[in-house]
Amino acid sequence: MAKKSIDLLIATDPNWVNVILENFDEFLADHANCERKASALAMSMVVKYPDRSKIIPALIELAQEELQHFKEVYELMQQRGIRLIKDTQDPYVNQLLTALRHGRDQRFLDQMLIASVIECRGAERFRMIAQALTDESLRCFYRDLWACEAKHGHIFVDMVLNYIEPDMVYLRLDELMAIEAEIIQTLDWRPSLH
Repeated sequence: MAKKSIDLLIATDPNWVNVILENFDEFLADHANCERKASALAMSMVVKYPDRSKIIPALIELAQEELQHFKEVYELMQQRGIRLIKDTQDPYVNQLLTALRHGRDQRFLDQMLIASVIECRGAERFRMIAQALTDESLRCFYRDLWACEAKHGHIFVDMVLNYIEPDMVYLRLDELMAIEAEIIQTLDWRPSLH
């Protein structure tokens, strides 16, 4: 599949990963929630856009893949004696969602592209985690997730290109990437993916 998104405008500060390594159990609980929510998001789009049949198979596959990731993170948590935590507000995602526009096509475009941006940021951070971990099995796990998240970022853009002209898609993606770059610079670091 050809690359269907653009690079992040701002890289995560390399020191961010230290917060994750120092609070890895807490991070795992947040990571599990992120995977569960990603699966639920893909399925909610199936329900919301049943008339956009070209994207349904990809959304179902994406939901299954994210649910499998949730299962794998949950198994890691069980091995370490970590419990699932109640879902909490994600300041990063919430701020991105304030950019959602109204109107069926505009909202569809924005939802798909925001999902792409979130997946691209997740891929970047999973890469950082994989490179920083010393445990070889965890390193391999996060290296595989890094590749999957990068692919997911492209899939969302690929899906929306079935229905919206490329010029409109990439113009809006540029705008959302600029918004994301501002958000990422203002967030407090916490043992979470975002």
